[in-house]
Amino acid sequence: MGCAPSIHVSQSGVVYCRDSDGGSNSPHPSGFSRSYHTHIHHGAVGPISIKTEATDGDPPTLVQTLAVKKERRGTITFEAETQTSRTNMKEQTGLPSQTEDMLGPMKVKKPAIRILLVFAKEDSQSDTFWWACERLGYRCELARNSEGALEAFLQKHHDLVIIDHRHSRNYDAEALCRSIRAIKSYEHAVVVAVTRKSPNEKEEPSILPLLNAGFNRRYTENTNLGACINELLMLDHSEIRARNKLKACQALFAAIENVSEAIEICNQDHQLMYVNPGYERLTGFTSQEVVGKEKGLPKSDKNSLDLHDAINTQIKKGKSWEGTVYDHRKNGDSIQQHIHISPVLGHGGKITHYVTLRRSAGQTHTSGPLQCIEKLKADSDLHLQSDCCRRKGSNEFNTRKSSLDIKSTHSGNSCFEGAGGKRRDSIARIHAMTIEAPITKVINIINAAQENCPINVVQALDKVLEILRSAELYSPQLTSTPKDNDPVTSDLVEGLMTCGSRRRYSSDIALSKNILPQFVPSSPHSHLPDVPSDVQAILDKEPQWDFDIIELERVTNKRPLLYLGMKIFSRFGVCEVLNCSEVTLRLWLQLIERNYHQINAYHNSTHAADVLHATAYFLNRDRIAGILDNMNKVAALLAAVSHDVDHPGRTNSFLCNASSELATLYNDVAVLESHHSALTFQLTWRDDRCNIFKNLSRDDYRMLRQQIIDMILATEMTRHFEHLSKFANSISKMGASARVEDDRLSSHSGGMATPEHDTLRTLENRTLINRMLIKCADIANPARPLDLCVEWAKRIAEEYCQQTDEEKERGLPVVMPVFDRASCSIPKSQISFIDYFLTDMFDAWDAFVDTPSLITHLTRNYKYWKGQAEEAERRGESVTRLEDVE
Repeated sequence: MGCAPSIHVSQSGVVYCRDSDGGSNSPHPSGFSRSYHTHIHHGAVGPISIKTEATDGDPPTLVQTLAVKKERRGTITFEAETQTSRTNMKEQTGLPSQTEDMLGPMKVKKPAIRILLVFAKEDSQSDTFWWACERLGYRCELARNSEGALEAFLQKHHDLVIIDHRHSRNYDAEALCRSIRAIKSYEHAVVVAVTRKSPNEKEEPSILPLLNAGFNRRYTENTNLGACINELLMLDHSEIRARNKLKACQALFAAIENVSEAIEICNQDHQLMYVNPGYERLTGFTSQEVVGKEKGLPKSDKNSLDLHDAINTQIKKGKSWEGTVYDHRKNGDSIQQHIHISPVLGHGGKITHYVTLRRSAGQTHTSGPLQCIEKLKADSDLHLQSDCCRRKGSNEFNTRKSSLDIKSTHSGNSCFEGAGGKRRDSIARIHAMTIEAPITKVINIINAAQENCPINVVQALDKVLEILRSAELYSPQLTSTPKDNDPVTSDLVEGLMTCGSRRRYSSDIALSKNILPQFVPSSPHSHLPDVPSDVQAILDKEPQWDFDIIELERVTNKRPLLYLGMKIFSRFGVCEVLNCSEVTLRLWLQLIERNYHQINAYHNSTHAADVLHATAYFLNRDRIAGILDNMNKVAALLAAVSHDVDHPGRTNSFLCNASSELATLYNDVAVLESHHSALTFQLTWRDDRCNIFKNLSRDDYRMLRQQIIDMILATEMTRHFEHLSKFANSISKMGASARVEDDRLSSHSGGMATPEHDTLRTLENRTLINRMLIKCADIANPARPLDLCVEWAKRIAEEYCQQTDEEKERGLPVVMPVFDRASCSIPKSQISFIDYFLTDMFDAWDAFVDTPSLITHLTRNYKYWKGQAEEAERRGESVTRLEDVE
């Protein structure tokens, strides 16, 4: 059977159709019968068909020369289609007759290979590739320039494109390759560059420019027919076959994009590589927010505590795990899901990927107290077991990560949803906080068990929760003493086991609103003599959160604490509570302000005034005003004023590393906080004219002193998460529930106190509230208006950079390398601080106090710092100088 290649000329040009001649490398033997069809497309005339034939007896000569000339230069493409059977060709070349590949269990049909040759002019190299394609039975086309090549590629979608890179006058080979790569959905084509032989055999040119342009391979010019056939066979069996399988993967992606289940794929390091639309519907997170982030196992209070260990144990063996778990949506809602985790094994049996399927599952219900108690017992047992085998090898999932860790990675957005978000969203985020305190786990287990228990068991567990939420679980409140109230035993026990007056157990007293009188000062203004008008104009805005403390610092010549302190103390009736004169209070404020170091960039009296303002703002919120008594409020104000007095502008770690006198005195424990609180009382008692405590009773003074010390010590950041955990579990959830109950009963009860309010007013709970209040006030700079936020960020960065400079100069360990002037990035440090410390804290505080303005500012400032960091990255800058922060 003969073969009949057809030559199609798409535009005018010169076409030479060869048979075998003596100077040709044509692979055809003389026994072939060939028929050539030439179609010349010329303008609107239509194609002209010319048929030429060569019989078996024809000698190998040039049989036809067709020339069509036109004024403008065009592109010539022609296609050779052999009518000789493909099987015969494969038999002649030894090519195996494989028409199917396997992609796992999927059969992938191998289509006929299409090849596009791009040569500006015909030469022996193009001829050799042409006859190699014919010999192998591949469909081949030839293009003369870039436009014709792109047009042909768009029409035929070739598997292989061979571009002549030896000549640069007619077209840019690398630009053509980039153009082909830019065509959407055709990225699977293999592109080969034909290059010249290196004139210097000792120096081989780099292939990197070709790879950067998008070429897959380089073929050094070689007109030997066998070399071209081998090159095409190698490409067929490697690059083309692999890319044909990749094209088949598009069908698989189309399938998983349209299933209802949520599908996620992670690499061996548990980083999310892909999530489908079903995942977005189930969790609320878009692929842009999660892809590239680290993925942890499902984490919820309702899951059994050995869940992570059970999953890790199974998948480490290369086996799948399936079960029902609880996880959180983006809005914080807890959802029950049925998940199937399958590890994907690669070479050597090593895990290369994890595929997880999720679907929503119905809630399971247990009935009767026996089942509920058994569930609680089982959960507790699992918790103990999980603690024993928590720390496994590095191949485990990170058990501290939630199902989707928004902070580290939040994507570019803050976790705050804005002040206008629904209150239940804030409460849900508190429920989903990633705090790993054991008491948190215990409380959450009980909460989960309560959901399906009968009322009598729920009430019993409520009592358990009330006990667990007390501030001191292991410190007994001595409401009665042993041995029938023997006075000797009672005095001995109280003397050994208590510190201070018995009034510290005032939580035993039933509190209600009628025993919380609010002082109304006789005058809303302080009696500072000769207050300048510009100072008074600023002080008039003191009740607002947007109060400009930096401007007050300027107009008071760096004495803002005195003026702001007198204004706030007058508003809260501090003189009446302390039973002291206003002159004494003013002298005390001046004394404290003098002991702040104005040379400090950050920890100076302006910072103290800023914390005092935030404290007063919080105390004025309805929720706080209805819970704290007047002594609590005065203690908070005094603690805010003196919480950083005599601060050296260096951190605790620096003082310990430097073996300072303060570190030695306080045994390296809460060094600065202990010093601030101790010095406050030393200064106050040193001069009777400044002693604001001298008219208090002994019991009142001891209680006030204890509260001030406790609040100042709470500002130590090493116990940040401990305080936050206690507040979130003991106060925030209870306060959120109480506010919902208030809203429900307000129209019927006239604002009567609920049991939740009475519980919040115990001394232990008021102590927790005061600790969180001063903590939020102390580090609230990122929640201030943007101009103030930026100013405070510059100041703290400068102070920390000064510490780093001194550490380097003295050869001390560098405590905070991020604040090295050579590498400091203020935006990144602010982003990290908000993510790590402020997110959960202000969520919990907002849920309890309702502070929408703080959340609004914090969200905007977070976005601002993210924008600054991204802009610096675009500019290729890793350092942000202080003067460059706008």
